[in-house]
Amino acid sequence: MTLRVYNSLTRTKEEFKPLHEGMVGMYVCGPTVYDHAHIGHAKVYVTFDVVNRYLRYLGYRVRYVQNITDVGHLTDNADAGEDKILKRAILERVEPMELVEKYMRSYFEDMDALGVIRPDISPRASGHIPEQIELIKQLIAKGHAYEVNGSVYFSVSSFPEYGKLSGRRVEELREGARVEVIEEKRDPADFALWKRAEPGHILKWNSPWGWGYPGWHAECSAMASKYLGETFDIHGGGLENIFPHNECEVAQSEAATGKPFARYWLHNNMVTVDGVKMGKSLGNAIFLKDLFKRYPPLVIRFFILSSHYRSTTDFSDEALQAAQKGLERLHGTVLLVRERLSQAESGTLDAQVAEMLAQHKQRFLEFLDDDFNTAAAIGELFELSRDVNTLLNSGQTVSRETLQAIDNLYRELGGQILGIVPDSLPEKSVTGLDEALIQLLLDTRARLRQAKQWELADGIRNGLAELGVIVEDRPEGSVWRIEK
Repeated sequence: MTLRVYNSLTRTKEEFKPLHEGMVGMYVCGPTVYDHAHIGHAKVYVTFDVVNRYLRYLGYRVRYVQNITDVGHLTDNADAGEDKILKRAILERVEPMELVEKYMRSYFEDMDALGVIRPDISPRASGHIPEQIELIKQLIAKGHAYEVNGSVYFSVSSFPEYGKLSGRRVEELREGARVEVIEEKRDPADFALWKRAEPGHILKWNSPWGWGYPGWHAECSAMASKYLGETFDIHGGGLENIFPHNECEVAQSEAATGKPFARYWLHNNMVTVDGVKMGKSLGNAIFLKDLFKRYPPLVIRFFILSSHYRSTTDFSDEALQAAQKGLERLHGTVLLVRERLSQAESGTLDAQVAEMLAQHKQRFLEFLDDDFNTAAAIGELFELSRDVNTLLNSGQTVSRETLQAIDNLYRELGGQILGIVPDSLPEKSVTGLDEALIQLLLDTRARLRQAKQWELADGIRNGLAELGVIVEDRPEGSVWRIEK
């Protein structure tokens, strides 16, 4: 099976074929760094981390570019709204670039904690002003943009394909345009490429049109083409960015070059909190640093990957607690394998086990080939764990080579690709109450064995194994231990 991805541009699932054989260029819209990262950021960048990991696993050489927006543009439709970086800098009484440095570092700390591999290039918008000015000059020269009072606007009517990504009609944009931004634009649907700097605007640069700063969309077009070429393979981001941001990127890029911009557009769905769309304006945003105080970062990653990236992810304590238990079960099996491996004797690789592992791997990869279906892939890891637990609890001797093959598969699928099975796992511990409950279950099991209720007795042993408690029957009685 070959990799197939859902392309937002064509609204169909397509076979993935990179522009250049063996190489993939991928650009993902990065954060605007004026505050700490929240769970919405986690979904976007964990999602595309797996895309990046899997493409590399398939043997592609990937150049992954993810920008940092550190320019105080007006992010509401690129024409009106508040300068979030400048506003926050005033509140914290720091220079805007001082604020940017603080929250950029915070962002990378949180992504590191989630196991997100850093992009190959993290270009900052403020470091690519000349490239953005050159893009705007090209658009003016080709009749796709015009200057008014020191600001430059893209003429939407000059690009007939405007709306092909989002599916929106220009007439709808005109009907919904804000009254206050119509006056100096030729058409209410036009969007800003460059904005003149009003008095008091700190982050500004000189340009052929006077002092100002770039519109929101210009940075991604300029930086994507600089590092990936005028046409590249994958553009990723959140579903909420399709319009206006991605739509405007397509228009200005293709109007400037006359070539296709990104060939595959991948978008992850939104995040909700207890069923309500998450948003800072709604007051329900959950910052990762706060979430990490209650749950290990790996639980957050596991939870995100437990649903398809194009599905809505609903955060709640109940859902996260269930994810934590599920991840602990998965890790429990891996810990047991590694403990047995440290004690096992050398032998040969069991042919039946090797076949079982090959089948699980094939199904796992088929799920990922189907538009990066991590939810189904994780389900396959649990199917693998069920078979592994059955093998380890069967009482038969398992060779070091067989255990090594099992561990290698966990490291490959759960570690290298999904990033949810680290090389080092913490050991489990139990409380006094845990010990009393375990002993109560063992006493009950002993009575069932005396009554020859073997199926019920085995059910208790297998259930404890699922929880990470290994029971061994010895001549002097049953003993238990926590898998490490």
